[in-house]
Amino acid sequence: MIGILGGMGTQAGLDFCNKLAILYRGKIDQEYPLFLLYNKSNIPGRPESIGVQTRNLSNRITNKKSKKKYLLVLKSLLNGCKLLKKSKCKFIVIPCNTAHYWYDDLQKKINLPIINMPKEVFNHTKKKCKKNSSIGLLATEGTIRTGVYNRFFDKNFKIIYPNSKTQINSVNKAIKFVKMGKVKAANKVIKPAIDYLINKKCKKIILGCTELPIAIFAFKSFKTIKSSKIFLDPNLILANAAMKKYKN
Repeated sequence: MIGILGGMGTQAGLDFCNKLAILYRGKIDQEYPLFLLYNKSNIPGRPESIGVQTRNLSNRITNKKSKKKYLLVLKSLLNGCKLLKKSKCKFIVIPCNTAHYWYDDLQKKINLPIINMPKEVFNHTKKKCKKNSSIGLLATEGTIRTGVYNRFFDKNFKIIYPNSKTQINSVNKAIKFVKMGKVKAANKVIKPAIDYLINKKCKKIILGCTELPIAIFAFKSFKTIKSSKIFLDPNLILANAAMKKYKN
């Protein structure tokens, strides 16, 4: 059984489950994959628990206050993983990009495989793009600051981010709108950030916050999502990686 640690945010977790079910649709109920979603929505805010760290994972805990916030999130994530393990899940996925800042410590403390979403996105990108291509990243400021994508991408690709103004007025707002259920508003407000990265000649754009595929694809068919030539949807990539492991 696939263990899904969700609630970061709730819509993102449900989006992952929906993609998992659609990608591997059965003809009858019994042919669908077995999975358990723990919508642990009470995990402390991930971006808010990161502080002002740079894109350097080795320097992530710089003072007592930062360490306390870090450990509070880690404890909550660990409790969620323990519940999934107790429920006999064979492995865990976490449909939240920013949460992967805690991945290494979480994996050390839980004796159960956790699929690393940014790593899976990197492996997918290597198959689609030439080395040294410019890859756009739309994500929370926490994901950008902590470099959860940089640790995999920097040796092979050049990651491009929106400028500060676009990040605040476009990306951050779109993420907030999805969490509030205002998907139509999110779809509208994210467009300047997309245009910015396209103008920077990005070959692909990673939707590095799991709220963003909801904003961008809300009014499009699933076929359109799968065939997108520009967007990389980590939830979609993670769903495929989960099923590959599920079948083995």
